Amino acid sequence: METLKILFLGTPDFALFSLRALVEAKREIVGVVTQPDKPKGRGYELLPPPVKVFAESRGIPVYQPATLRDEGFYELLKAIDPNLIVVVAYGKILPQNVLDYPKFGCINVHGSLLPEYRGAAPMQRAIIDGKKVTGITTMKMEAGLDTGEMYEKAELVIGEDDNFEVVHDRLGALGANLLLSTLAKLEAGTLIGKAQDDAKATYAKKIEKEDCRLDFSQSAQKLHNLIRGLSPIPLAFTTLPDGKLLKIVASKVSDCTKSGKPGEVLALDGGKITVACKEGALDLLTLIPEGKKRMSAQDLINGRRIKVGDLLGS
Repeated sequence: METLKILFLGTPDFALFSLRALVEAKREIVGVVTQPDKPKGRGYELLPPPVKVFAESRGIPVYQPATLRDEGFYELLKAIDPNLIVVVAYGKILPQNVLDYPKFGCINVHGSLLPEYRGAAPMQRAIIDGKKVTGITTMKMEAGLDTGEMYEKAELVIGEDDNFEVVHDRLGALGANLLLSTLAKLEAGTLIGKAQDDAKATYAKKIEKEDCRLDFSQSAQKLHNLIRGLSPIPLAFTTLPDGKLLKIVASKVSDCTKSGKPGEVLALDGGKITVACKEGALDLLTLIPEGKKRMSAQDLINGRRIKVGDLLGS
C-alpha cells in the first residue's frame, strides 16, 4: 500500500491528543486545517487554536480557511493532495467534494460509542445523563452528522465524581491510540466498516446557556451530574438571594438527612454548602461568585455571603 499522506482537520485540545500521536508515530502530515484565531478574554485578544500552536512548533503547514465550501479551499486541497483526511473536533461540516477527494477517505475520531451521542457535545451529554460508560469511535465520514460506518471502538468507565475535564483528557488519549490502531488496520487491508443502527441513535446537542442553570426542583444526583458535565467549562450556575450569579465548579451528593424547600441552604458545615433538592441534598464544594475568582465553599461561608435558610436560584 502507498504511504499515507494525511491532512489533519482539528481545532481544540481534544484534537491535539490525536495530532501529537500522529507526529510521535512519525506519520506523514502534509498539512493541518484548523479554525481561524478567535478573540478571547476581556481584551478580545486574538488567540490561535491549540492545534495551530502545536503544528507550527513542529513545522507543519497550517491553513485557517473561513469556509471549506468555496473554490479556493478545493484548489488548496488539490495542491496539498492528501490521500487521507483525519478529522478530530474540527468544528465544521465537510462538504461532499472534500469528503470525496482523498483516495482512502476521511476518518473521524468521535467522543462517544456511536450511534449514541452523535453531534457537538457527546462527552458533556454522557456525563450529564449519568452514563457509567462512554468511549471513542473511529468512523468513516459521510454527508450525515456522525452517521458513517464505524471502524473501531474503545470504552471508558466514568467515575461517579468524574467531571468533563477528566473524561475529556482520558478520551483524548484513548482516541489518539484508537486512531493509530485504525490507521494500522487501513494499511494492512484489514479495516472493516460496520453500519450504525440508526434506531439506536441519540443526539448530543450543543451546550447552551440555559442548559447550565441549576433547577433545584430536580434530584441531587441529576444536578451533580449536570455540574460535573459542565466543569470546568462552561460551568453550571445558580443565583444568590441578592440575584448575583454563582457558578459551581464541584459538588457531591450529600448524606445530609435534613429537608427543606428546593434551593434552600440547609447547612454550612465541614467546608461545604448543603442545598435542598427535590430528592436529597447537594453539597457545593468549589464555586465562583459573580465578579470573584474561584474559591472553596468555606471561603464563601467565611465571607458571610451565604447563610442557612437562604434560597438559591429564586
